[in-house]
Amino acid sequence: MASRIKVTYRLETSGSVAALAAKIASDQSTGTFTELPGETEAVRARCAAVVECVTALPPLDVPSIPDPSGQGPYNRADVVIAYPLEAVGTDIAALMTICIGGVFAVRGLTGVRVMDFDLPPEWACHPGPQFGMEGSRRLMGVQDRVIIGSIIKPSLGLLPEETARVIKDLCEAGVDFIKDDEKLMSPGYSPLAARVKAIMPVIDAHEQKTGKRVMYAFGISAADPDEMMRGHDLVAAAGGNAAVININSVGHGGMSFLRKRSALCLHAHRNGWDILTRHPGLGMEFRAYQKIWRLLGVDQFQINGIRAKYWEPDESFVKSFGDVTTPIFSERDTCLPVVCSGQWGGQAVETFNRTGGTLDLMYLAGGGVHGHPMGMASGVRAIRQAWEAAASGATLDDYAREHPELAAALAKWG
Repeated sequence: MASRIKVTYRLETSGSVAALAAKIASDQSTGTFTELPGETEAVRARCAAVVECVTALPPLDVPSIPDPSGQGPYNRADVVIAYPLEAVGTDIAALMTICIGGVFAVRGLTGVRVMDFDLPPEWACHPGPQFGMEGSRRLMGVQDRVIIGSIIKPSLGLLPEETARVIKDLCEAGVDFIKDDEKLMSPGYSPLAARVKAIMPVIDAHEQKTGKRVMYAFGISAADPDEMMRGHDLVAAAGGNAAVININSVGHGGMSFLRKRSALCLHAHRNGWDILTRHPGLGMEFRAYQKIWRLLGVDQFQINGIRAKYWEPDESFVKSFGDVTTPIFSERDTCLPVVCSGQWGGQAVETFNRTGGTLDLMYLAGGGVHGHPMGMASGVRAIRQAWEAAASGATLDDYAREHPELAAALAKWG
């Protein structure tokens, strides 16, 4: 049988979900609102999408999208539609146009959410991560424990030389990874070139002194791919090995352009994903969304965390963790999950337990390091102690009895 791209949608309508699914399959492939003399059986066999299954879900009394007719209840189902690879190919723009974009315009829907993509082996043509989990560990010299990272705080406002002083303190505190905040790219007060010039000597000096090279990820995102590559080249020429990419801002094309030319480990920030997903009846599940970015070449993927400072519930984080660590085609396309957003160590035990007892992650803390009452070094030690407790099966309270840094963190945030 010819290869097909299977897309799972969660559809909602006051009418028949099965009929609406059939309309979507037709409209998004060979059909339109009326019969066509050119839509022959040969054309359909080559390019028509087909509904493979409809799995009913409990109906809703209130529609996800306002329904002027008020003709509830609103029927729901998870629907799998298969699109011939012959009609879509392996181009991501084609996938997003045919299988995503037009579906949201269909009349009669009161809700539609893309739940997953099942991509055929031909889609393994995309490059995927260059470094991923193992390469990230190798570059940081960290094995057999959680990678501990931090973020420049304040997020905005520090001059390059002020940023360099913060980085010196973080390196001495014992972090493995530091990143520019996603909001920091190349503003007038801290241009990327000036930041690279101020920061890389600090990274180099720390390596000369200790033998440990802390990974620093510079914010190089730009709407112009050529400008982004100029930033990439500045970092690489100075001996840097990582960059923060605001993936939704640079887009699929920008990410593809960068990955094909990149020598850096690419740390993905997904700001803007919330636009796609906060309404449960609309948008896109992270399971589908993250597959595209991993195929494009993300090495490290921020996915929030337990008791995050943002809206996302813990269950969503746990699912996201499973998503980015599940192979699409092979282990080579998995990436390093980055646990972040309001993390300070107090979530370590629950994170460890709910992610299957793994240490294969980066634990990224900004305020949880900078805001520790005993200083940055104690903030890093408190996080390391929290993860030691998690791995040993101890409770945080018990472990804190002999670890003052963790005790101070618990007193402040616990």
